This record gives sequence, C-alpha cells and structure tokens, in this order.
Amino acid sequence: MQTSEKLIVVTGGSKGIGRALVSRFLRAGHPVATCARSAADLTTLTTELAADVPGARLHTLPADLSQYEDCARFAAFVLELNLPIEVLINNAGAFIPGRLQDEPADGSQLRQMLAVNLLSAYDVTLPLLPGLIAQSRGHIFTICSTASITAYPNGGSYGIAKHALLGFTKNLREELKPSGVRVTAVLPGPTLTASWEGVDLPTERFVRAEDVAEAVFSAFSLSPHAVVEELLIRPQLGDLG
Repeated sequence: MQTSEKLIVVTGGSKGIGRALVSRFLRAGHPVATCARSAADLTTLTTELAADVPGARLHTLPADLSQYEDCARFAAFVLELNLPIEVLINNAGAFIPGRLQDEPADGSQLRQMLAVNLLSAYDVTLPLLPGLIAQSRGHIFTICSTASITAYPNGGSYGIAKHALLGFTKNLREELKPSGVRVTAVLPGPTLTASWEGVDLPTERFVRAEDVAEAVFSAFSLSPHAVVEELLIRPQLGDLG
C-alpha cells in the first residue's frame, strides 16, 4: 500500500457511509481523521480497521457535531495534526421521519435537524477553508440526500435541512471555483445503514454504503481540471415509495 501524507477528514465516521468512506481512503494509503458522538464506537472502529488495513493511520475524536463547541474542537483537532488536508467529507447527519404538522410547535425538531445536518458542515468547513484556499488544492464533499432535491411526505424537517445543505454546497462551489478547491454534493438514495434497521425490505432495494464510498473516491480521483458537482446515487429499482 502506497502511503500519503495528505489528510482525509470525514465527519461521522463510525458507521454507515462514514465508516465506508474512512475504510476506502485508509485502504488507499491516506491518513484519516474522523469523529463520532460515541467514544466506544470510535474505539471499535479503530480496532477493526487496524485489523482490516495494516498500517492504517486513523485519528479519532469523540464529538457531537450538532453542538458548535464540538465542531470547533474537532476542527482544531484536525489542524493540530499539521497535515495538508486533501479531502473534507461532511458526512455527519441524522434522520427523524415525520410530517411537519406533527412536529413540536416550538420548532425544536427543525432546529435539531438543521444543527446536525447543516450547521455541522458549516461549522467544520469554515475553520478548515483558509488552509485549503492557501494551498490552492483540495476537495470538499457534502453527503446530502435525494431528500435534498425531492420532497417526501414523511421528510419533515429532515428534508428542509437536506435542501439547505445542498444550497450551502452550491454556494461553496461558486465561491471556490477560482481557488482550485473542488466541491461535490453527494445525493444518495436509501442506503443500507443503521437508519433503516428493522425495515422489512430486501437488501437489493438499498444502495450499499461501500458503493457510495467508491463513487466519492472515483470523483476525488479525477484530475484537478474536472469536478463532479453533483453525484446522484439511487437503488437500481428506484427510490422507496
């Protein structure tokens, strides 16, 4: 395995798409920094990937990115590694299904969904942007959703937050065009992760987390002269109705 000193940053890397992304970039020889709310999950991740990827260089920090203070702490942790950042993947997120009309009247659910799905990306990206711009290189991915472009009856505040995340990504793309920093929105359909545990559907009705990671890695692997602006991935049989 060829090794690189160029750092890959993945938020929410202990499970699902995040874990698949961490594994894919470690296998490519990159050092990876990630976070998750659970310290125990990060310990398990480190142990399992050390066995799967000999020589893996994984840096972890427990952090709840729905909290601004933890976003700032994780960004500082990344910068203290003193490695050039090659990729930032804003993957942290959460899904609460339901209709807007049934949500708490105090707006707490919307604020929760915005905090974890939108503000986490905003609050981690901004402290890392100066370094990316200064080196005139890098790639920022945001893990959005098909809910970023399609309104679902049971999407509620999650759908609002994911629409906003795509808007954030599009603005970032326009701003960073002259800088050499690429920006990609990733829009997966239903993916076989913990969010769908207990659902009585065959696995072929879902996208595999590993396929999302491979698509991201492929987009990253293009020459600096090209960028995949939006990466839309659905199950072969289409979205779940």
